Amino acid sequence: MIAIFKQKNPANIMILLVTGILLKLPMFLHPHTTIAAVNDGVLFRSILRFLAPTAEKMPMLHPLLSFGLLFLQAVVLNRFINNQRMMNRPNFFPGMAYILITSLFPEWNYFTAPLLVNTIFLFVFSALFGTYNQQNAKGTIFNAGMALGIASFIFFPSLTFLLWLLLALMVMRPFRLNEWVLCIVGMTTPFYFYAVWLFVTGTWSWHGILPYFSVGMPRLQQSAWIAGAAALMVFPFLAGGYYVQDNLRRMLIHVRKGWSLLLLFLLCAVFVPFVNSTTDFSNWVLAAIPFAAFHACTYLYSTYRIIPLILFWLNVAFVIGYQYWGPGW
Repeated sequence: MIAIFKQKNPANIMILLVTGILLKLPMFLHPHTTIAAVNDGVLFRSILRFLAPTAEKMPMLHPLLSFGLLFLQAVVLNRFINNQRMMNRPNFFPGMAYILITSLFPEWNYFTAPLLVNTIFLFVFSALFGTYNQQNAKGTIFNAGMALGIASFIFFPSLTFLLWLLLALMVMRPFRLNEWVLCIVGMTTPFYFYAVWLFVTGTWSWHGILPYFSVGMPRLQQSAWIAGAAALMVFPFLAGGYYVQDNLRRMLIHVRKGWSLLLLFLLCAVFVPFVNSTTDFSNWVLAAIPFAAFHACTYLYSTYRIIPLILFWLNVAFVIGYQYWGPGW
C-alpha cells in the first residue's frame, strides 16, 4: 500500500475510496443518526431538520454524508499539498493519512457540525495560501472572512479561528490595516444579515446572534484505546515535524509559510474543544487536517522503508481492533 500511495497515479483515488470504505465499514453496518449538539449553529440545526424526514426512512443517509465529506476532504487536502509542492514529490500520502487518522475515533466519522466546517476551512486555507504575492487580494480576504462567519453558523466555536485568519494574513502578506478590517467585515457580514432577519421576523435577541460562550476543560472518558489512538496521532506528527524542519532550507518561501499556517491551524484546532466543552471527541476532528499533512511527511521522508510500512499496518490493525474487539463504533 505504501508503494501504491507513494506514486501520483489517478487510479489511486479509487484505491483511496476502497480503503476508506473498508476501514470505515462499521459506520455503514451500524448507522449513527446525528442529533443537534449544544455547539451546533442555527444553520446546521436547519440542515438536520431538513434531512430528518429522509433520515427516518433511510438511516444510511448520515453515514453516507459523513463519508462523502471525509473522502472529499482527503482528496482536496491531497490535491492542495501536491499542487503547491509542499512536499518534494507528488504523492497520495496526505489523503491516505487523513483517512487513517479520521478512523482512529468513531466520533470523527459521524455527520457533525465540526466535520462539515472542516470542508470550509480547507477551502479557506487554500484561498489564504493563494494571497502570497498577490497584488490585489481584497476579494479573497473578504471571502475568507465571510466563509469563517458562515462556518460559525454551522459550528459556533469555529469563530475562534478568527485569530488564525488574522495570523495567516500576517504570515502570508505584509501588514495592511485595511485588509485586516476587510477580513473582519467579511466575518461579520453573515451576522449582519441574520440580525436583520431576526429583526424583520420579530424574533430579535442577542442570544440568537451570539450563543453562550465559555472556556473549560473537556470532560472526556479515558481508556487505553483512546491513549493508543492519541499515540498513533502524536508520534508520527512529531516525526513529520522533524522531517519538515530538516527539509525547510530546500523549500520555497511560500511553502515554508504554508507549513507555518498548518501549525497555527493546529493550535487553534486544539483550543476549539475547550470552548463550550463536551464529553466526546467530535470537536477535535478539526485537528485532523494538519495532523494528516505532517503524517504524510513521515510516510514520504522516512529513511528506513520499513517504518512507513509498519506505521500504516499498525494504524490499520488498531482501527480494526478498536472497531471489533474494543468499544466499537
